Amino acid sequence: MISEAARVYAEGLFALAKESDTVKEKKEQAVMLLDIICESDDLSLFLRAVRVSKEEKEQLIDTVFQNAFDHNMCNFLKLLVSKDRTYYLKEILGHFIALCNDDLGIECAEVSSARQLSEEDYERIRKALEKMRGKTIQLTKLINPALIAGIRVKIGSTVMDATVEKQIDDMKKNLLKGAR
Repeated sequence: MISEAARVYAEGLFALAKESDTVKEKKEQAVMLLDIICESDDLSLFLRAVRVSKEEKEQLIDTVFQNAFDHNMCNFLKLLVSKDRTYYLKEILGHFIALCNDDLGIECAEVSSARQLSEEDYERIRKALEKMRGKTIQLTKLINPALIAGIRVKIGSTVMDATVEKQIDDMKKNLLKGAR
């Protein structure tokens, strides 16, 4: 569940992106920023630190992000700093990216497998999902050795499970039902 503060800021940034017809570009910047923040605990801690002045945080934004992000995205980050909302940055970016994906007709799917699949396999899965859903599909590839073999695909609340783990679990349930 998204917090009200994060929702408001994400929708505000999305409205700005729609108004300036830069949804795709802003989404790319948001994905890059989210990746940076998730990989760098130091940056996230710096932006949330109460002992660091707002001016120092804004200076960091200008120095680090000025060449990577457009003027509006830098100003958005500075707004979050000035309103002490950087705590919500990951949540805001996640919701913003979801809004952009919806607008761009993109659905995200998680493909879990016991081992790394070939790029051709991922491409076949993506094409099949696009045909089934009628949208562009973005795949997230996950490796889970507990699956033994097969794949599990999750799109939104839909899960398609063709794993050996699922088959074993189904057999176990059926055997337990027969014992009663």
